[in-house]
Amino acid sequence: MNNSINTYLSEIGWREFSYSLLYYSEDLSNIPINPKFKKFPWRNSKKDFTIWTKGETGIPLVDAAMKQIYEEGWMHNRLRMVVGSFLVKNLLLNWTLGENYFHKSLLDYDEASNAAGWQWIAGCGADASPYFRVFNPVLQSEKFDPRAHFILKYIPQLKIFNSTKTIFEPYLDENLLKNLIKDKKYFNPIVDLKDSRNRALEAYQQTKS
Repeated sequence: MNNSINTYLSEIGWREFSYSLLYYSEDLSNIPINPKFKKFPWRNSKKDFTIWTKGETGIPLVDAAMKQIYEEGWMHNRLRMVVGSFLVKNLLLNWTLGENYFHKSLLDYDEASNAAGWQWIAGCGADASPYFRVFNPVLQSEKFDPRAHFILKYIPQLKIFNSTKTIFEPYLDENLLKNLIKDKKYFNPIVDLKDSRNRALEAYQQTKS
């Protein structure tokens, strides 16, 4: 059996598992399966959430993906994990906000798979991702989009940068980024990826204990 068939069967398994969670859970879209997360110290920032939805975070892979879902009503599964991780871990905003936004935005929205996926990302589901797993958008870009084709499709103004490294991290070239910001064509990062990751790990450690 080749890898594509194995992958297809695996996805069917995850789909059926999600429907089981939907059936047996109290409210899969709003209530964490792990009860410890009912008291998780989420931040409350409508401003940051709006910036995330508009694709104006200053993190190119996140912004390109959020522009794709807005324009097309679809996003690759890996990108759903990346933007979800950024929302709940780097921004420390409640996963239910992302679940609801995807509900409104995705043409392929599935009640069970979407909610189960967000609980997995947040670390509060039945099969949750480890709380310390935080997707790094820069590393994900380098691995899966080394020539920045996807990013430049949705954020073409970043073509002014002279390397893929600065496309992935525009803040490395302060002068060019300042010009883009001045012309309102791009943005400073809303958070520092390393610092916000550490903040999330501290919050998750508190919940875990």
